[in-house]
Amino acid sequence: MVPNQFSFCAVLLTAGSLAAQWIDHPTPGIPRTPDGKPNLSAPAPRTADGKPDLSGIWTMNAGPYIVNVTADLKPGDVQPWADALYKQRREDLGKDSPFTGCLPMGPAFNLNPVAMMRIMQTPALIAVLSEDLTYRQIFLDGRELPKDPNPSFMGYSVGHWDGDTLVVESTGFNEKTWLDFGGHPHSEALRITERIRRRDFGHMDIEETLADPKIYSKPWTIPIHANLITDTEILEFVCAENEKDRQHLVGKASDDRKKGVQVAPEVLSSYVGTYEFRFPENPSQVIPIEVTSSGGELVFGFLGDKRPLIPLSNTTFSSEGNPITFVTNDRGVVTHLVMQAAEGDMKAARK
Repeated sequence: MVPNQFSFCAVLLTAGSLAAQWIDHPTPGIPRTPDGKPNLSAPAPRTADGKPDLSGIWTMNAGPYIVNVTADLKPGDVQPWADALYKQRREDLGKDSPFTGCLPMGPAFNLNPVAMMRIMQTPALIAVLSEDLTYRQIFLDGRELPKDPNPSFMGYSVGHWDGDTLVVESTGFNEKTWLDFGGHPHSEALRITERIRRRDFGHMDIEETLADPKIYSKPWTIPIHANLITDTEILEFVCAENEKDRQHLVGKASDDRKKGVQVAPEVLSSYVGTYEFRFPENPSQVIPIEVTSSGGELVFGFLGDKRPLIPLSNTTFSSEGNPITFVTNDRGVVTHLVMQAAEGDMKAARK
C-alpha cells in the first residue's frame, strides 16, 4: 500500500509491533498513583550528574507533519524539481518508497506514530533503539560532527546540554531516504537540529529544525511530542519478513478519476464530519480524520494531508487507489468509516 494518507497506516501496520513482550511486567522505578497506574505527570527524573534522564520507551506524535513535513512552507520555498519529484512519487503511489522497501527511516526517525523507541542514556552517549533493529548514536563526549561523512541511512549525531534541554545536531544522511511519509526529498546537505526537553515523567517535547539549502530556501521547525510507554518492552520486527505492500502498488493515483460514478449531493453531505482513528499499536493516540466537501466532491483529511475521494459506489470511495467505505446503522446514520489495506480493515468511528 501507499506510504501516505490512510494507506500510510498500512505501512506502519506492517512496520509496527504488538506490545506483548513481558506485557505483565511493571516497569521498575517509575512513580505510580495509589491505584498502581503510572504517574506520567510526576516530575521528570534526573541522572546522577543532575541532567534530565530521557531514558525509557517512547512513541512519537508529529501531528500533521507525518505525511507532509513541509506543511508550513510556501510553494516558493521548495526547488521546482524537488516539488515535481514529490508530486510524481504521489502519482506513482509511492512505489519507490524506502518504507515499503523495508529500508531504515533515516531523517524521518521522529515521525512514526506507531513504532516504539527505547532511549538509553549515559553521560557520554545516548543510544536510541528501534523495533526494526535500526539505531541512532548521539555522542555527548564533545566530539564534532564529521567534516566529510560517508553518507548513511541514519546519519551522524552529536549532542550537548543547554540547561535542561538536549540539543542534537545530525548530518550525513544519504539520499535514499525521504523526509516524510509523503515523499519529500532531501540532499546530502541535510542538517537536522533537535531540541529535546522532558517536560515531566511521561511527556517529552522536541523542536526539530530541518535545513537543506540545496532544496529548501530556508530552515524550518516542526513541533513533535513524545509519550512514555510503560509496563511493556519493545518487540523485534523485521519488515522484509512479512512485507505485503509493494504487490498492491499498481497503476497511477490519477486512475481514480476513470472509475468514478455519480453520487447524489445529499448522500455526499451525510458523510461529512470528523472520524477518530487509533493505531492498534498505539490506541492512546487519537488521530482525527476530517471529511469535508469542496466543489461537489468529498475531501479526506488525514495526518495533515488532504485528498479528494472519488466515488466508486454510494458508500465506497477511492483515494489514490485506496478504498474507503462509509458504514451506517439500521436507521441510516453514518457510524464509522473503514479504510481497507493489505494488512486488514481499519475502522474510524464518527465523532
